[in-house]
Amino acid sequence: MPPSTRPFPGGKLRRILAITFLLLIAVGVYAFLHVGTFLAKEDPLTKGDAIFVLAGTQMTRPLEGADLYLEGYAPRLVLSREVLEPAFAIVDRRGAKMETVVERARDVLIRLGVPATAILLPDRLHDNTAAEAITLRGLAQANHWRTVIVVTSKFHLRRARFAMDRELSGTGVKVIMRGSRYDNARPQRWWRQRGDIRDIMSEVPKFTAYALGLGA
Repeated sequence: MPPSTRPFPGGKLRRILAITFLLLIAVGVYAFLHVGTFLAKEDPLTKGDAIFVLAGTQMTRPLEGADLYLEGYAPRLVLSREVLEPAFAIVDRRGAKMETVVERARDVLIRLGVPATAILLPDRLHDNTAAEAITLRGLAQANHWRTVIVVTSKFHLRRARFAMDRELSGTGVKVIMRGSRYDNARPQRWWRQRGDIRDIMSEVPKFTAYALGLGA
């Protein structure tokens, strides 16, 4: 039989399969241990023209935005609006108008010392990060902002960065991603907290969809 057509000896084939299996396990373990820090990558903090706080939490993100404003990192603070539950409209029609999450956050930040004139609440409602990136692009271009600090939760940083970079490409606007210091997530030990596990399991497929161009 010609040498090129001889089958692998059984022992050699088993060793190759075993090595391949061990390499796959090592890659899987590495990914498991580091997925939290991968998703939670933030940028060195520098001053900017505005602070853009993404919707999604009641106070964890807005409070970080307020602190950055009070620390002098930017003169404007934008609070993103999220799509409201349909029940809000029903309550409003019944004459019992409720404050939205973003309106409550604004009122709290004013009491904490942020001037009302420094807070901007865009009219547009958002149901995903890509929509918020579109709003940021419009605001940055209208106000000639060159550097914007974007505040979000730790595990949302990587996907939010992807959405912002995609939308702001070619505008010259620099985005600084900032995870809220009030977010209790532990990226380096994410498997030890139930909330972190839940967030990771939700964020990984969303980030994958964005990376593949499937995220809205």
